[in-house]
Amino acid sequence: MSLLTIEEPGSPTSQPLWSATHPVWALGFRPFYLLAAALAVLAVPLWLAKYLGWLTGAANVSVGWHMHEMVFGMAIAVIVGFLFTAARNWTGLPTPRGRHLALLALVWLAGRVAMLLAPPLWAALVDLLFLPLAAWPLYRVLRDSGNKRNMFLILLLSLLTLANALFHAAGMGWIALAPATPIHAAILVIVIIESVIGGRVIPMFTTNGAPGVKPVVRPRHDQIALALVASAGLGWVVGAPGPLTAALCLLAACAILLRLVGWESYRTFHVPLLWILHLSYAWIPFGFILLGLAALGVGAASTAFHALAVGSMAGLIIGMMTRTTLGHTGRMLKAGRIEAPMYVLIQAGAVARVLAAVVPAQWRGTALVLSGVCWCAAFALFLAVYAPYLWRPRIDGKEG
Repeated sequence: MSLLTIEEPGSPTSQPLWSATHPVWALGFRPFYLLAAALAVLAVPLWLAKYLGWLTGAANVSVGWHMHEMVFGMAIAVIVGFLFTAARNWTGLPTPRGRHLALLALVWLAGRVAMLLAPPLWAALVDLLFLPLAAWPLYRVLRDSGNKRNMFLILLLSLLTLANALFHAAGMGWIALAPATPIHAAILVIVIIESVIGGRVIPMFTTNGAPGVKPVVRPRHDQIALALVASAGLGWVVGAPGPLTAALCLLAACAILLRLVGWESYRTFHVPLLWILHLSYAWIPFGFILLGLAALGVGAASTAFHALAVGSMAGLIIGMMTRTTLGHTGRMLKAGRIEAPMYVLIQAGAVARVLAAVVPAQWRGTALVLSGVCWCAAFALFLAVYAPYLWRPRIDGKEG
């Protein structure tokens, strides 16, 4: 009896990139994971060089540009790529692929170029196209399949679109609003997405990937936790009284921590594909504690949002990008030699970025550079190892 073996393709695909049948256009995670990782590697050094005075010119490279591109550039690309891939599994219906997917990737890329080089109005017009164009096909497959359980994602994508529009309007002086406020709101919306999707998949992944570990899932408690996360985020965005916002943030942090305790996170540290998800999820309560303190005037809100954005968001992004790439290219869900260093780097970058807010002023630049180096190294390693996986056909010959 012969055994079927699956081997790595010996050579890259022969189809040109502009062909609709190129493997990179087979499913949403492929182009958007590549583009998001490339932006992560390029944008952070550019911003740090401008912030530290090493780069002159580049007028559009500002703190607003940096915040916007990390959220509405990198994070949104990963979210859309993940949702296109997940929605096909949820519904059994096709999500954008081929020319449709290539055009969406081109719209995203045009937004990044416009944000870097174009005048504010043109940058806004180009940048604002992507999210609605990406949300529409997702809405259609959920609607046509009767998948009401995930329809809330369309609402959250709509809120992200609104936040993006408010950012541009504030940046051009059309409304009396600090440009950072819509960015903070967008980060909090993404935290809600993380809380929901993470709450569904992390216990399941843990059960499957760590034999003997049986995470406890309490649906009623999970609903309360999500309600508290949403309430705390809303309280911050609308400027609720400091004590109320702080109380909501603390309650949200406690609820998420109780979730993690039930998931037996401490028993996953021998499995890199799992501990990165658990550890990144743990940044959510830590970020809300910092946010609650900031609401009381203790510490800076920026520190809390970097904990949520770098520790939680980027950590979950790199954890989910590696896992879904392995699974959806037909590979075993097992970390190789590069995944653990990649995960350690992204977490070290998060720690360094939070410390940059509390160390003496003369060390701040060093902490920022260290954080940026760790961040870029993590995503550069992802590209070095995973770009060939994303660029080539599935090794098991299946579609996607």
